Amino acid sequence: LIDELVDLGAGPNRSEVVRLAVEHFASEVRRARIGQSIADSYRERPQGPDDDALGLANALAMTAAEPW
Repeated sequence: LIDELVDLGAGPNRSEVVRLAVEHFASEVRRARIGQSIADSYRERPQGPDDDALGLANALAMTAAEPW
């Protein structure tokens, strides 16, 4: 499999493909951990109507600040 990835151009050699794979895996683990933390915080404190109003106000302000 590693040689196949090298042949497909995923990296110049086997060690680089392995390094990239470990880097990718570590990134996915970090992302999953962050996502779980966000989900946990919403379970602990669900959004309410006040949060919706604040989110809309922020979205409108950010859109208005765009140079388009």
